[in-house]
Amino acid sequence: MQSEMTSVKRSQFRLRGPQESNDSRITPIRGDLADITLAGKYFAPHYAKAKMATCKAASSLMTNAAHDTAVSQLLYGEYFAILDVSGGYAWGYSAHDGYVGYVAMDDLALGNARADHQISSRSALIFSEASIKSMVVKQLPMGARLSADNHDENFMQTADGFIHKRHISPIGKASGDSIDLARELIGAPYLWGGRSGNALDCSGLVQMILGLQGIKAPRDSDMQQAIGQEIAQDAPLQRGDIIFFPGHVGIMSDEANIIHANAHWMQVKEEPLADVVSRIEEGGITARRRL
Repeated sequence: MQSEMTSVKRSQFRLRGPQESNDSRITPIRGDLADITLAGKYFAPHYAKAKMATCKAASSLMTNAAHDTAVSQLLYGEYFAILDVSGGYAWGYSAHDGYVGYVAMDDLALGNARADHQISSRSALIFSEASIKSMVVKQLPMGARLSADNHDENFMQTADGFIHKRHISPIGKASGDSIDLARELIGAPYLWGGRSGNALDCSGLVQMILGLQGIKAPRDSDMQQAIGQEIAQDAPLQRGDIIFFPGHVGIMSDEANIIHANAHWMQVKEEPLADVVSRIEEGGITARRRL
Protein backbone atom coordinates (compact mmCIF):
# COMPACT_ATOMS: atom_id res chain seq x y z
CA MET A 1 0.00 0.00 0.00
CA GLN A 2 1.53 3.33 -1.04
CA SER A 3 0.61 5.48 1.93
CA GLU A 4 1.48 6.26 5.52
CA MET A 5 -1.61 4.45 6.75
CA THR A 6 -1.23 1.57 9.15
CA SER A 7 -1.67 -1.73 7.28
CA VAL A 8 -2.81 -4.91 9.04
CA LYS A 9 -2.63 -8.28 7.29
CA ARG A 10 -5.85 -10.21 6.91
CA SER A 11 -4.30 -13.28 8.59
CA GLN A 12 -4.53 -11.52 11.93
CA PHE A 13 -8.33 -11.57 11.73
CA ARG A 14 -10.89 -14.32 11.45
CA LEU A 15 -14.14 -13.81 9.57
CA ARG A 16 -17.08 -14.41 11.90
CA GLY A 17 -19.87 -15.99 9.85
CA PRO A 18 -20.73 -15.35 6.19
CA GLN A 19 -19.30 -12.25 4.52
CA GLU A 20 -21.91 -9.50 4.62
CA SER A 21 -23.31 -7.94 1.47
CA ASN A 22 -22.30 -4.31 1.10
CA ASP A 23 -23.19 -1.08 -0.61
CA SER A 24 -19.90 -0.09 -2.24
CA ARG A 25 -20.84 3.59 -1.98
CA ILE A 26 -20.58 3.53 1.81
CA THR A 27 -18.42 0.47 2.49
CA PRO A 28 -14.69 1.38 2.41
CA ILE A 29 -13.34 -1.75 0.76
CA ARG A 30 -11.66 -2.35 -2.58
CA GLY A 31 -9.73 -5.25 -4.12
CA ASP A 32 -6.53 -4.66 -2.17
CA LEU A 33 -7.58 -2.81 0.96
CA ALA A 34 -10.33 -2.18 3.50
CA ASP A 35 -10.94 -0.03 6.54
CA ILE A 36 -9.74 -1.84 9.66
CA THR A 37 -13.24 -1.48 11.14
CA LEU A 38 -14.39 -4.02 8.52
CA ALA A 39 -11.99 -6.72 9.68
CA GLY A 40 -13.98 -9.78 10.66
CA LYS A 41 -16.82 -8.76 8.32
CA TYR A 42 -15.12 -8.69 4.91
CA PHE A 43 -12.07 -10.38 3.39
CA ALA A 44 -9.32 -8.06 2.17
CA PRO A 45 -5.58 -8.57 1.56
CA HIS A 46 -4.84 -5.69 3.91
CA TYR A 47 -6.67 -3.44 6.36
CA ALA A 48 -5.81 0.17 7.14
CA LYS A 49 -6.55 2.49 10.03
CA ALA A 50 -8.03 5.76 8.76
CA LYS A 51 -6.18 9.02 9.21
CA MET A 52 -8.40 12.09 9.40
CA ALA A 53 -7.92 15.13 7.17
CA THR A 54 -9.81 18.38 6.61
CA CYS A 55 -10.82 19.83 3.25
CA LYS A 56 -8.91 23.09 2.74
CA ALA A 57 -10.33 23.91 -0.70
CA ALA A 58 -13.64 25.74 -1.03
CA SER A 59 -14.91 22.47 -2.51
CA SER A 60 -13.35 19.31 -3.88
CA LEU A 61 -15.08 16.72 -6.03
CA MET A 62 -14.83 13.12 -4.87
CA THR A 63 -14.27 10.80 -7.82
CA ASN A 64 -14.33 7.14 -8.71
CA ALA A 65 -11.17 5.07 -9.07
CA ALA A 66 -10.55 6.27 -12.63
CA HIS A 67 -10.95 9.93 -11.54
CA ASP A 68 -13.20 10.52 -14.54
CA THR A 69 -16.57 10.61 -12.80
CA ALA A 70 -17.64 12.61 -9.75
CA VAL A 71 -19.39 10.63 -7.03
CA SER A 72 -19.81 13.34 -4.40
CA GLN A 73 -18.16 16.48 -3.10
CA LEU A 74 -16.23 17.52 -0.02
CA LEU A 75 -16.63 21.09 1.26
CA TYR A 76 -14.29 23.41 3.10
CA GLY A 77 -13.92 22.34 6.72
CA GLU A 78 -15.44 18.86 6.25
CA TYR A 79 -13.49 15.79 7.34
CA PHE A 80 -12.21 13.02 5.12
CA ALA A 81 -10.95 9.69 6.48
CA ILE A 82 -7.87 8.68 4.46
CA LEU A 83 -7.13 4.98 3.99
CA ASP A 84 -4.59 5.17 1.16
CA VAL A 85 -2.65 7.76 -0.85
CA SER A 86 -1.42 7.15 -4.38
CA GLY A 87 -0.87 9.23 -7.50
CA GLY A 88 -1.81 12.48 -5.75
CA TYR A 89 -5.19 11.15 -4.60
CA ALA A 90 -6.42 10.03 -1.19
CA TRP A 91 -8.83 7.12 -1.05
CA GLY A 92 -11.24 6.94 1.86
CA TYR A 93 -14.60 8.29 2.91
CA SER A 94 -16.27 11.55 3.94
CA ALA A 95 -16.82 11.60 7.68
CA HIS A 96 -20.26 13.23 7.58
CA ASP A 97 -21.96 10.50 5.52
CA GLY A 98 -19.45 7.69 5.02
CA TYR A 99 -19.42 8.09 1.23
CA VAL A 100 -16.41 6.42 -0.37
CA GLY A 101 -14.25 7.96 -3.08
CA TYR A 102 -11.02 9.66 -4.06
CA VAL A 103 -10.05 13.26 -3.23
CA ALA A 104 -7.05 15.23 -4.51
CA MET A 105 -4.45 15.37 -1.73
CA ASP A 106 -3.75 19.02 -2.63
CA ASP A 107 -7.26 19.81 -1.34
CA LEU A 108 -6.70 18.17 2.06
CA ALA A 109 -4.81 19.07 5.23
CA LEU A 110 -4.03 16.33 7.72
CA GLY A 111 -5.80 16.68 11.06
CA ASN A 112 -9.23 17.67 12.30
CA ALA A 113 -9.58 21.44 12.03
CA ARG A 114 -12.12 22.74 14.54
CA ALA A 115 -15.40 23.86 13.00
CA ASP A 116 -18.39 25.28 14.87
CA HIS A 117 -20.14 27.33 12.18
CA GLN A 118 -21.41 26.78 8.65
CA ILE A 119 -22.09 28.96 5.62
CA SER A 120 -25.88 29.17 5.48
CA SER A 121 -26.24 31.62 2.58
CA ARG A 122 -25.64 30.56 -1.02
CA SER A 123 -22.14 32.02 -0.85
CA ALA A 124 -20.11 34.03 1.66
CA LEU A 125 -17.07 36.28 1.50
CA ILE A 126 -14.27 36.43 4.03
CA PHE A 127 -12.82 39.94 4.27
CA SER A 128 -9.35 40.98 5.40
CA GLU A 129 -10.91 43.38 7.93
CA ALA A 130 -14.28 43.75 9.64
CA SER A 131 -15.52 45.99 6.83
CA ILE A 132 -17.39 45.32 3.58
CA LYS A 133 -14.94 47.73 1.92
CA SER A 134 -11.88 45.67 2.77
CA MET A 135 -10.22 43.12 0.50
CA VAL A 136 -11.84 39.73 -0.06
CA VAL A 137 -9.46 36.93 0.92
CA LYS A 138 -11.71 33.92 0.37
CA GLN A 139 -15.14 32.93 -0.92
CA LEU A 140 -16.93 29.89 0.50
CA PRO A 141 -20.11 28.15 -0.68
CA MET A 142 -23.20 27.19 1.30
CA GLY A 143 -22.43 24.15 3.43
CA ALA A 144 -18.77 24.97 4.10
CA ARG A 145 -17.67 24.71 7.74
CA LEU A 146 -15.28 26.84 9.74
CA SER A 147 -14.47 28.13 13.20
CA ALA A 148 -15.70 31.65 14.00
CA ASP A 149 -15.89 33.92 17.04
CA ASN A 150 -17.92 37.06 17.69
CA HIS A 151 -16.12 40.25 16.68
CA ASP A 152 -18.75 43.00 16.61
CA GLU A 153 -22.45 43.46 15.83
CA ASN A 154 -21.93 42.70 12.13
CA PHE A 155 -18.91 40.42 11.79
CA MET A 156 -17.42 37.23 13.12
CA GLN A 157 -13.71 36.52 13.05
CA THR A 158 -12.24 33.41 11.41
CA ALA A 159 -8.69 32.15 11.00
CA ASP A 160 -8.55 33.82 7.56
CA GLY A 161 -10.42 37.04 8.22
CA PHE A 162 -13.90 38.34 8.89
CA ILE A 163 -17.30 37.10 7.73
CA HIS A 164 -20.64 38.88 7.95
CA LYS A 165 -23.08 37.38 10.44
CA ARG A 166 -25.87 37.25 7.88
CA HIS A 167 -23.96 34.57 5.98
CA ILE A 168 -23.11 32.19 8.81
CA SER A 169 -24.82 30.15 11.52
CA PRO A 170 -23.85 27.59 14.15
CA ILE A 171 -23.57 24.11 12.64
CA GLY A 172 -27.01 22.53 12.29
CA LYS A 173 -28.85 25.69 13.36
CA ALA A 174 -29.48 27.69 10.19
CA SER A 175 -32.37 30.12 10.45
CA GLY A 176 -35.46 29.56 8.31
CA ASP A 177 -36.96 26.28 7.18
CA SER A 178 -35.86 23.97 4.37
CA ILE A 179 -37.71 25.99 1.73
CA ASP A 180 -36.20 29.31 2.82
CA LEU A 181 -32.77 27.70 2.46
CA ALA A 182 -33.54 25.89 -0.79
CA ARG A 183 -34.80 29.09 -2.43
CA GLU A 184 -31.36 30.62 -1.83
CA LEU A 185 -30.08 28.06 -4.32
CA ILE A 186 -32.55 28.69 -7.16
CA GLY A 187 -30.51 29.23 -10.30
CA ALA A 188 -27.42 27.42 -9.00
CA PRO A 189 -25.98 25.20 -11.77
CA TYR A 190 -26.65 21.48 -11.82
CA LEU A 191 -23.51 19.42 -11.19
CA TRP A 192 -23.42 15.64 -10.99
CA GLY A 193 -21.91 14.84 -7.59
CA GLY A 194 -22.13 18.46 -6.41
CA ARG A 195 -23.45 19.39 -2.99
CA SER A 196 -22.47 23.03 -2.41
CA GLY A 197 -23.99 26.44 -2.96
CA ASN A 198 -21.86 26.78 -6.09
CA ALA A 199 -23.33 23.80 -7.95
CA LEU A 200 -25.13 20.63 -6.93
CA ASP A 201 -27.24 17.65 -7.89
CA CYS A 202 -30.69 16.66 -6.65
CA SER A 203 -29.72 14.57 -3.64
CA GLY A 204 -26.86 16.94 -2.84
CA LEU A 205 -29.41 19.73 -2.44
CA VAL A 206 -31.58 17.66 -0.09
CA GLN A 207 -28.62 16.46 1.97
CA MET A 208 -27.16 19.93 2.37
CA ILE A 209 -30.43 21.71 3.17
CA LEU A 210 -31.34 19.17 5.84
CA GLY A 211 -27.79 19.22 7.21
CA LEU A 212 -27.94 22.99 7.68
CA GLN A 213 -30.85 22.34 10.03
CA GLY A 214 -29.07 19.57 11.93
CA ILE A 215 -30.79 16.66 10.14
CA LYS A 216 -28.36 14.02 8.88
CA ALA A 217 -29.27 12.56 5.50
CA PRO A 218 -27.42 10.03 3.35
CA ARG A 219 -25.86 11.07 0.07
CA ASP A 220 -27.97 9.52 -2.71
CA SER A 221 -31.68 9.73 -3.46
CA ASP A 222 -32.36 6.00 -3.07
CA MET A 223 -30.72 6.10 0.39
CA GLN A 224 -32.70 9.18 1.36
CA GLN A 225 -36.01 7.34 0.95
CA ALA A 226 -35.48 6.00 4.47
CA ILE A 227 -35.68 9.42 6.13
CA GLY A 228 -38.90 10.74 7.67
CA GLN A 229 -42.26 9.01 7.44
CA GLU A 230 -44.22 7.86 4.41
CA ILE A 231 -47.11 10.17 3.51
CA ALA A 232 -50.49 8.49 3.04
CA GLN A 233 -51.55 8.34 -0.60
CA ASP A 234 -54.71 10.34 0.08
CA ALA A 235 -52.94 13.02 2.14
CA PRO A 236 -52.24 16.37 0.46
CA LEU A 237 -48.63 17.43 0.13
CA GLN A 238 -47.27 20.34 2.12
CA ARG A 239 -44.24 22.61 2.42
CA GLY A 240 -41.08 20.65 3.18
CA ASP A 241 -42.27 17.23 1.99
CA ILE A 242 -39.63 15.25 0.11
CA ILE A 243 -40.68 13.68 -3.19
CA PHE A 244 -38.81 10.82 -4.86
CA PHE A 245 -38.73 9.68 -8.46
CA PRO A 246 -36.54 7.04 -10.16
CA GLY A 247 -33.05 8.43 -9.52
CA HIS A 248 -34.32 11.86 -8.51
CA VAL A 249 -35.54 13.83 -5.48
CA GLY A 250 -36.88 17.28 -4.63
CA ILE A 251 -38.51 19.29 -1.83
CA MET A 252 -42.06 20.63 -2.02
CA SER A 253 -42.27 24.40 -1.54
CA ASP A 254 -46.05 24.14 -1.11
CA GLU A 255 -48.82 21.71 -1.99
CA ALA A 256 -48.24 21.99 -5.74
CA ASN A 257 -44.66 23.14 -6.41
CA ILE A 258 -41.26 21.52 -5.99
CA ILE A 259 -37.68 22.80 -5.68
CA HIS A 260 -35.07 20.51 -7.18
CA ALA A 261 -31.67 20.48 -8.85
CA ASN A 262 -32.20 18.85 -12.21
CA ALA A 263 -30.47 18.11 -15.49
CA HIS A 264 -33.52 19.20 -17.55
CA TRP A 265 -33.05 22.86 -16.63
CA MET A 266 -29.37 22.33 -15.62
CA GLN A 267 -30.00 24.33 -12.47
CA VAL A 268 -31.98 24.46 -9.26
CA LYS A 269 -35.57 25.24 -10.24
CA GLU A 270 -38.91 25.81 -8.51
CA GLU A 271 -41.74 24.57 -10.70
CA PRO A 272 -45.08 22.73 -10.58
CA LEU A 273 -44.77 19.12 -9.46
CA ALA A 274 -47.16 18.17 -12.28
CA ASP A 275 -44.64 19.46 -14.84
CA VAL A 276 -41.90 17.28 -13.37
CA VAL A 277 -44.13 14.20 -13.37
CA SER A 278 -45.11 14.80 -16.99
CA ARG A 279 -41.43 14.79 -18.05
CA ILE A 280 -40.67 11.45 -16.40
CA GLU A 281 -41.11 8.65 -18.90
CA GLU A 282 -41.13 5.75 -16.42
CA GLY A 283 -41.85 5.28 -12.74
CA GLY A 284 -43.43 8.58 -11.76
CA ILE A 285 -43.36 9.37 -8.03
CA THR A 286 -41.84 6.45 -6.12
CA ALA A 287 -42.12 7.80 -2.56
CA ARG A 288 -43.40 10.78 -0.55
CA ARG A 289 -41.74 11.41 2.81
CA ARG A 290 -42.39 13.91 5.60
CA LEU A 291 -39.94 14.80 8.35
